[in-house]
Amino acid sequence: MNKHLHIDLDAEIRSISDSIRAALRNKLHRRGLVVAISGGIDSSVASALSVEALGPSKVFGVLMPETESSSKSLERGTQLAEHLGINYVVKDIGDTLRAIGCYDERDAAIRSVFPEYADGWKNKIVISGGLDGRINHFRLVVQDSAETTFEKALPLNAYLTIVAATNYKQRVRKTIEYFHADRLNYAVVGTPNRLEYDQGFFVKNGDGSADLKPIAHLYKSQVYALARYMGLPAEICAAEPTTDTYTLKQGQDEFYFALPYRQMDVALYFYNQGSSAGDLARELSVSEEVATNVYRDIEAKRRTTEYQHLRPVLIQEISL
Repeated sequence: MNKHLHIDLDAEIRSISDSIRAALRNKLHRRGLVVAISGGIDSSVASALSVEALGPSKVFGVLMPETESSSKSLERGTQLAEHLGINYVVKDIGDTLRAIGCYDERDAAIRSVFPEYADGWKNKIVISGGLDGRINHFRLVVQDSAETTFEKALPLNAYLTIVAATNYKQRVRKTIEYFHADRLNYAVVGTPNRLEYDQGFFVKNGDGSADLKPIAHLYKSQVYALARYMGLPAEICAAEPTTDTYTLKQGQDEFYFALPYRQMDVALYFYNQGSSAGDLARELSVSEEVATNVYRDIEAKRRTTEYQHLRPVLIQEISL
């Protein structure tokens, strides 16, 4: 972890635990917490912190694989739940997604770009432009059954439809989380880290919806440090962040961020501290032009994802 991001891990755990208990007691008035466990680092640490605050009997895990999830996700999620000693349920949402058209709508949009796209092919979306100082745009990558890869620029309508269809995955999962929260009189835990929260890397009313977000102030590097400090399973601590949304392997930086998370954490930290692009360039050993473009990309993502953070707009303010 970069020297600028070092924190007192023991003090951080105590602070988050105290805050979780206070939120449940004074604001949320719920008896425990529901956490969607993906097998990734963020949900694993959020789960561990929930257990640290309340004990395993007051934390309920929900594992929600689907047809296109990596098998590793379910394996690591189950391992994490067993490690923490919490009650949990596995609910495969593949049939639900199929019934509401998630896969069909997405595949139709893909075929508008690649008419030959067929069953057994794989896909992902990649981002381009921000690191070069240009407007971000997206490209569609597909792979046929012979593992030959093709790539094309993604027209806006196709991009929007693909993203809208895949967003079903996060929104269906959130519905299930709130079923169990209502059933148990628990609150729902959100799992974004600071990088994701700041840059709008979440689905509105999907994984962006929660009653409590215990790690939204922590950079991803700090989340990894907490995972190791809290003794979470080694495979989880070593797992690289992925979207686990598209059928081709896809890193978060490939889909959304300008840089891999270790560098992106530093860039956002320097930006938040008011450090110059020159300072960032020296810290990351990149050109000042690249550092300037990263800063511009941070600003652009904040502007374009402001909608993600907005509460519903009221025509007249109402006092409660």
